[in-house]
Amino acid sequence: MSPDRPVFVTHSADVRKAALPPPDPEALALSQDLSASIAAEIKARGGAIPFRRYMELALYAPGLGYYVAGQQRFGPGGDFVTAPEMGSLFGATLARAVAPLPGSDGVLEFGAGSGALAAQLLAALPPTPYAILEVSPDLAERQRQRLAGLPVRWLSALPACWRGVVLANEVLDAIPPHLVELDQDGVLWELGVALGPEGFVWRHLPASDALQERLAPYLPHWPRPYRSEVNLAAEAWLRDVAEHLECGAILIIDYGHGAAEYYHPQRSMGTLRAYYRQHWLEDPFYLPGLCDLTAHLDFDALQRVAVAAGLQVRSYDPLARFLIVNGLAEVFSAASGSADPLTRMQLANEAKRLTLPQEMGESFKVLILSKESPCKSPSTASKTATP
Repeated sequence: MSPDRPVFVTHSADVRKAALPPPDPEALALSQDLSASIAAEIKARGGAIPFRRYMELALYAPGLGYYVAGQQRFGPGGDFVTAPEMGSLFGATLARAVAPLPGSDGVLEFGAGSGALAAQLLAALPPTPYAILEVSPDLAERQRQRLAGLPVRWLSALPACWRGVVLANEVLDAIPPHLVELDQDGVLWELGVALGPEGFVWRHLPASDALQERLAPYLPHWPRPYRSEVNLAAEAWLRDVAEHLECGAILIIDYGHGAAEYYHPQRSMGTLRAYYRQHWLEDPFYLPGLCDLTAHLDFDALQRVAVAAGLQVRSYDPLARFLIVNGLAEVFSAASGSADPLTRMQLANEAKRLTLPQEMGESFKVLILSKESPCKSPSTASKTATP
C-alpha cells in the first residue's frame, strides 16, 4: 500500500505525538476498546502473545480491527492510496495482462478494498465473470455500493475448484507474519507482545524449529541485533489457492523483494510498517485499530511454494516493467489524447508514480503463476456466492 507522499515518523513517542494528526473522539474510543481487548488476551495467555496474533487482532478483530471497523482507509482522505485509486492507468493496463489468461470462471479478486480495481477491470475487459472474496463485512458492503449494477458476485469462501484468474493486489502484505529477532548473543527469537507500564511492549518468545530452519542460511551473516519477518501464513494462503485452482493464473501484486535483498545484512530493522493518515511509522503499537500494519513479501519464498504446489512461474517483474510490457504507453496515449490539460497532467503524474524507482516502480513486484492441469471436481463458484 503506497501512502500519498509518505512521511517518515520515528518511533520516538515525543516526535510521534507532535507530528501526527490526532484522531477524532469516536476513532480514539475505538482504538482504546481494541487495546483493552488485546490486553485482556495477553493476560489470559500468560502475559504475552506472538506479534502475528497482535497484528491479526489489530487488523481484523470483529467490530474493532482496522479493516472491519468502518473507518475510511483508502484514498487521500484515508491512511494510504493504492495503485487503482491514483487513477485509471493501473487498472486499464492490468486488464490487458488479464484478458488472455485462461479460465471460464473469470476473475476472483481477494481483498478488493474500495472496489476501485474491480470497477476498472470490468470497464476495460470484455464481458467477464467477476467474483470478490472479502473478509471484511464493512468493506464488502462498500464494494457492493460502489459496484452496484455491475456483474459482480461476492463469495463467502474459496471455491472448491476455480477455472480462471485469482488476483491479489496489495493483499498479502496485510497477512500477519512471524516477526523474528537475532539478539546480541546470536540467539534467534520470535517477537511477541506484552504489557508495559505505558502500553504494549516487545517480548522475546522461543523461535520454532520452522523459523530456525528457514533463516539458518542468513543468521551467520546478520549483524546483532537484527530484526526481520517470515510470512508462513502468506505461503499457506498460496498453497491453498493452488490446491483449489483447476486451471488459470494467480496474480500477486505487492511490495517485496527476493530473499537476498529481503534478508540483506543492511536491512537490520525488517520491513514492518504502520500507516496512519498518509504517514508511515516504525511503531506498530501506535493507536491500534487506526493504523494499517504491513510487511514486505519474500517473493523467492512464494515462488518456491508455487513450484512445489504444481504451479508454473509465468513471470516475475518490478511493477514498472510489468506495466510497460503490457502496454502502459498505449493506455496512457488513449486516455490522454483528447483530455484537457489538467487531466493530462494528472495522468502523467500517475504514470510517474507507477513507474519511477523511488515511487512504486521498483518496490512493487508482479508475480504471475499459472496452472493447466485438470481437476476432477466441477467449478463450485456459484455454490459459495452471496448476493
